[in-house]
Amino acid sequence: MDASFDGSMDRSEILRLELEVLRGEHRDLDDAISALQEKAGADRLTIQRLKKRKLLLKDKIAHLEDQITPDIIA
Repeated sequence: MDASFDGSMDRSEILRLELEVLRGEHRDLDDAISALQEKAGADRLTIQRLKKRKLLLKDKIAHLEDQITPDIIA
């Protein structure tokens, strides 16, 4: 975090920041997977591991989104 962090962030702000970090990592993995798949001699095991990591990130992102915007029972 920033050196000027004074602890004034509430829980939803922290969750939103964490969500943005995870989304960025998810995009980076997507780009890496695409680049490896275009490469002729790409290591299939590496691609498989990256895809698994990407799915885990997707689950974490969904969990954080649920925490930020909980279900509303109508």
